[in-house]
Amino acid sequence: MSHKILVAQGGGPTAVINQSMVGVALEARRFPNISRVYGALHGVRGIVDDNLVDLGQETVVNLEAVAATPAAALGSTRDKPDLKYCQEIFKVLKAHAIDTFFYIGGNDSSDTVRIVADEAKKAGNPLRAVHIPKTIDNDLVGFDHTPGYPSAARFVAQAFAGANLDNQALKGVYCAVVMGRHAGFLTAASALARKFPDDGPHLIYLPERTFVIDKFLTDVKETFERFGRCIIAVSEGIHDEKGEAIVTRLMGHAEKDAHGNVQLSGTGALADLLCEEVKTKIGIKRVRGDTFGYLQRSFVGCVSRVDQREAREVGEKAVQYAMGGHGNGSVAIRRIGDYAVDYPLIPLEAVAGKTRVMEDEFIVPAGNDVTPAFYNYLRPLVGADMPEVARLRAAKVEKANVLVGDST
Repeated sequence: MSHKILVAQGGGPTAVINQSMVGVALEARRFPNISRVYGALHGVRGIVDDNLVDLGQETVVNLEAVAATPAAALGSTRDKPDLKYCQEIFKVLKAHAIDTFFYIGGNDSSDTVRIVADEAKKAGNPLRAVHIPKTIDNDLVGFDHTPGYPSAARFVAQAFAGANLDNQALKGVYCAVVMGRHAGFLTAASALARKFPDDGPHLIYLPERTFVIDKFLTDVKETFERFGRCIIAVSEGIHDEKGEAIVTRLMGHAEKDAHGNVQLSGTGALADLLCEEVKTKIGIKRVRGDTFGYLQRSFVGCVSRVDQREAREVGEKAVQYAMGGHGNGSVAIRRIGDYAVDYPLIPLEAVAGKTRVMEDEFIVPAGNDVTPAFYNYLRPLVGADMPEVARLRAAKVEKANVLVGDST
């Protein structure tokens, strides 16, 4: 039987999402019974608009070049299909005789695959649907980690390492807000910036713990008094004891995005508001804030080799599972030993609509840092080739006995 397959990308881009797309395209060429490999431009929106490209006409050289390029080469979307949307999808798939659908994405994309698969089953459509994981948030249930996260974590660690060097030269308070609405994995990666005992970030705040502004100010004050400076990593999703986003509480009102979610870090508001709290409540003058925003997702030249390899392999395994008749599912990543991975196909229902958060063993009891267990978890993912920083030994020179007013 001849098969025609379709691959698409959904949600936020990453540094390695194209590796998964190319993994599908090239692995498909190993199966003689796959006659066509199509790509949908801008996710499921490209399907309903019948906006497809023929990946079979791409050269291997160009596909490999695209694989090494960050962001989503096919374009992406935030659309989430309902029944009517799915019916439009099926019309286009049927018109092109496509019987296998691969969707690369995170939580929402896995749910999209589940919805499409369920509606296909109800309609008696033999469509095979496989979710290929991707998200810098690292928040898919049933996974050790997700493609895209290691590279974004590498960027965050390197960015904080640079900020630490700057802050050491010109001391003050520096606060940077990192992506992570519900899971703090990406913010926690800032801990890898540390090499020397007094290196920052000195404080790390995650959405897995309640954020108390007074406790935050006390932490900053004590750290500043100890080191003469303070670097802070903050997840955009930090919230108070009632679950209200801190950015909303400090602003006094909530800005919402197109999906109805409270706008967290996109405006830069949280970093500015926290800096203002430090200035006015503690009285420290040199206080600066940043919001990493989109920089974390597709930064050119800051890619984990481990991430590249695994992103390619989940795409390849998706094709193997589909052609092997294993049914619908999500290609998971499970850690074996120290360090290897396996790629089991798990039910879509186990992933879709669920959010993983950082395990308690990764967060210190005070809720303002990570544990050694997290370092052990993250180090193999970012790669062994992380940049190193150094310091002068700074051997002191004895002060000269200079007399005031001596002109000789």
